[in-house]
Amino acid sequence: QVQLVESGGGLVQPGGSLRLSCAASGFTLDYYAIGWFRQAPGKEREGVLCISSSGDSTNYADSVKGRFTISKDNAKNTVHLQMNSLKPEDTGVYYCAVRFRTACSAFSSSYNYWGQGTQVTVSS
Repeated sequence: QVQLVESGGGLVQPGGSLRLSCAASGFTLDYYAIGWFRQAPGKEREGVLCISSSGDSTNYADSVKGRFTISKDNAKNTVHLQMNSLKPEDTGVYYCAVRFRTACSAFSSSYNYWGQGTQVTVSS
C-alpha cells in the first residue's frame, strides 16, 4: 500500500518557522521524486519544491526562494520541508506527493499519490 502522511502544520506568527514532514510507506524514496504543493484559500494548487531521487531540489515558487528548503532521509523514508521567515501569504494546505520517476516535474498531474495535507496558518 502506497501512503504519504504529512505532519507538522499549525498556527505560527509572521516571521516564524515550521518544519513539515512527509512519511512515505509502500515504496522507497531511493528511486522516486517527492514534491511539496500548497493550496491557499480561493487559489489553485501550486508547486513549491521538489526533490529528485538523487537529492537535487527544484523550486517552483519564486515567493519561497531563500526561505524554504526541502530535504529527505532515505533510510527513514521521510521528506521534510523547512519553512522559515513565514508570511501570511504562505497560509494554505500543504501536500506532499510522489512521482514514480527519478526526476521532478512542475505539473501536479504527473504525481501518482498524494498525502492528505496539513494546514499551515501564518497569522498574528
